[in-house]
Order: sequence, then C-alpha cells, then structure tokens
Amino acid sequence: MLLAKAREEIVKHCQKMAATGLTPGTSGNISAFDASHALMAISPSGMDYKDLTPEDIVIMDLEGNTVEGKRTPSSEYQMHRIFYAERKDVGAVVHTHSPFATTLACLGWELPAIHYILAFAGERVPCAPYLTYGTKQLAEAAYQAAGDYNAVLLGNHGVLALGENIHRAFITAESVEYAAELYWRSLALGRPNTLRPEEMERVASKFSGYGQQE
Repeated sequence: MLLAKAREEIVKHCQKMAATGLTPGTSGNISAFDASHALMAISPSGMDYKDLTPEDIVIMDLEGNTVEGKRTPSSEYQMHRIFYAERKDVGAVVHTHSPFATTLACLGWELPAIHYILAFAGERVPCAPYLTYGTKQLAEAAYQAAGDYNAVLLGNHGVLALGENIHRAFITAESVEYAAELYWRSLALGRPNTLRPEEMERVASKFSGYGQQE
C-alpha cells in the first residue's frame, strides 16, 4: 500500500478534526505529500470520518490522476495539489470549516495578529475571495492569497492550513481557529490590540523549534 504512514496520519487527524469541532459532518479534507515519489495522499470525498480507514485514502499524482485507491478523492484536491506543486516547504494541507475563522471569511476579513499563537500561520491570515468549491479557480486564488503564509481564509467557505507535516498543519489550523475566536470576542468588547510584525517574526522563529524534536 503506497504511503501507508501518511494514510494512517490522515485518518487519525480527520477523526480528530471532526471530534474537536474544527469541521462539521463530512466537510473538510486533509492531505500529505511525498516529495520523493511526487505523490499525495488525500482524504476521500463525502465519507464519515469515524468510519475512515487507511485503505479509503486516495493516492494521486500532481497532475490529478488517481494512482492508488478505490474511493473518489476529495473534491478539493486541486487546492491541495497547487501548494505541493508550487511551494517546497509544504508537506501537508488541512482544510477546515471551523466556525470562528469561517465567520471572518464570510465577512471577507483577514485575521490580524491578535495573539502570538497565530505565528504558526504567519504575521496574519489573509482572505481569498469566494469562488466555487472544488474548482481550479479557487485553488489558484487560495495559493495567490496565501503567499508565503501557512494559512489562508477562503471567502464564504473556510480555512486552509499548511505545514511541513500533518501534525504541524493541524496545529496551524487549531491556532487559526483559536485566534479567530479571540478576535471575535475582543471585537465584541472593544478595539483589539494587535502585535507588531517584528514580534510575530520573533515568535515564529521560536516556534520553529517548538515541541519535542526527533
């Protein structure tokens, strides 16, 4: 079975994504990229995450062809593929419809540096314009809006979080949602303070060695 470890990680994090409320129902999707074989493993379309198994994960090449797997791949595979094709620092993509971040996306707002934890994503999280889900146009808009950041809001849609691996991308998705909730609550009470770009850069540098290193 190709990319067996990646498949296991995708199943685990899809189930965690649903359990933690980062995405409702069967929405959202997760992928991982194996640069040595130029293949990506991606969650299937429309399956209940609690029933997901590694065999359900689909293996695709960067031209969008299914290489291995019996399921239909996520309808958003284009949005994953473009980051693997264009950014060498991205090894995994987590796409959620988390409520607070998606609320900002429905307003067409970017998420500013309301808390240092957002440094997992960058100095801020930009917002891409709304385009129909599953289209190449949406993939291109998400890529352009993200720039060098590790997260982007998708107008009237959701969130895309990037990382060197699934664990890191998932942390970024969680951090974006947490910061979005803080921003929403702060706006309800007054005018939020935000952190300067140089402080976010300093924190991002500290985060590069965050956690237990292998």
